[in-house]
Amino acid sequence: MQMSLNNIPMDNLAVISNRGAYTFVEENGKLKTTRSVSGLVSAVEPVLTCNKGIWISWCGRLDNNRKSQGILAAIPTDQPQYNVQEIILNEKDYNAYYHGFSNSTLWPLAHQMIDKCVFEREFWHAYRRVNYRFAQITARVTQESDLFWVQDYHLMLVPKLLRRYYPLARAAFFWHIPFPPLEVFMLLPWGKQLLQGLLGSDLVAFHTRSYVNNFLACVDHYFPAKINQEKGTIRLSDRRIMVRDLPVGIDWRRFEQLAADPLVRQRASQIRSAIGSEYLLLGIDRLDYTKGIPEKIRALGEFLKKYPRYRSKVSLLQIGVPTRSGADTYDLYRQKIAQVVGEINGLYDQGYGAVPVRYLNCSLDEKELVAHYLAADVMLVTPVRDGLNLVAKEFVASRNDGNGVLLLSTYAGAAEQLEGALLVNPYDYEQLAVKIKKALEMSSAEKQEHLKILKQSVMNKDIRWWWQTNLKLISVSKIRPITEDNTSSVKTARPF
Repeated sequence: MQMSLNNIPMDNLAVISNRGAYTFVEENGKLKTTRSVSGLVSAVEPVLTCNKGIWISWCGRLDNNRKSQGILAAIPTDQPQYNVQEIILNEKDYNAYYHGFSNSTLWPLAHQMIDKCVFEREFWHAYRRVNYRFAQITARVTQESDLFWVQDYHLMLVPKLLRRYYPLARAAFFWHIPFPPLEVFMLLPWGKQLLQGLLGSDLVAFHTRSYVNNFLACVDHYFPAKINQEKGTIRLSDRRIMVRDLPVGIDWRRFEQLAADPLVRQRASQIRSAIGSEYLLLGIDRLDYTKGIPEKIRALGEFLKKYPRYRSKVSLLQIGVPTRSGADTYDLYRQKIAQVVGEINGLYDQGYGAVPVRYLNCSLDEKELVAHYLAADVMLVTPVRDGLNLVAKEFVASRNDGNGVLLLSTYAGAAEQLEGALLVNPYDYEQLAVKIKKALEMSSAEKQEHLKILKQSVMNKDIRWWWQTNLKLISVSKIRPITEDNTSSVKTARPF
């Protein structure tokens, strides 16, 4: 046992996810490791480092030799803190599993964008093969006494598959995106099999209570389970599964520290000067059709139409963070954004003063990110559907000055937690225009109270609270073996 959570002992931790904290590239016969930046890495790596555990993930390498096992590497190489077990996939399976089933089937379905869903049987078969691969490699490099923490929709089948090797394993699953309502989930031809995979966990956790309720409704539809909605438990055969809403938090102290850095504050002033507007609205979103970027820009157009006195005084700085380039759906989305930016600037650029929309397609490092948060008068977080949205929390944590206002979509999971935000419907441009005006005209005292309430929510459920709560629940759970029709084929020993 490597660490304790509030005096509760915790065994070695095995995190299993599609991507991890490092990418592996072979150059001139040598393996080069490159650190990745993502919300998952920020959330999971601190506890893994403390625990000296193992992260099992695909690290970016493809090999059509199905016998390639991937390497086990101590990370970081100069001062090892935990291990990474690489999963190597062949190109055909990777494309069908990741670009196909994960991101062309499950992703749009979870975000209730049915018109974008692709239901291809070959995608499903590849998804199953890859999930089997993850479970198989995990069993080779772990022990039954470890804590298994599976991350997100790419690996829904893994918890159940793990029990073929470890019937008594303690396994948790965290679902990072929205979980759709029953009538949407039922569109999946393989919905029951996917739920069976998740029900191999002892804990299934989501960001919000709404997602928990949707999940429980789906389980109730497909299985003769006893569900206690109030306690968040499922009893199925001889197993008891906990279901909880545990929204991911952030390291708010880190954002406070960065916001107090004189160089970061100086950079914020430079950004304001470069934009040249009296008021600065800010949007920072991945280039994904769920983020509502065109809707946000059209809402700005409605604002400038409705309140002409703000023309030449207000600019929206919209940063689109690149993602999933090469996919037709996302290429079309980028084109749509560019078209809408041109339309709004064409209508409301006065030829002097502030340009209505400044659009940048780029990634920001941590310091640059906080500098942008500090530069803004209003943060517009207006996805049309989002599992949580950590940008909203980061903005709040960065505003030590008590200035700034958060406009937050009711369709972001964070809206259930962040009391005090100005909530908006991203499809209602007129309402958004009114809320933008309200935000710009709030008094200093109102802004300070607004941020004080939001900051308390961010602090109460931070990143440490998140992983402690998840792992405490699973570390003390009473594990019972899974019962299936094919129990005779269950192996309690590692077969490799």
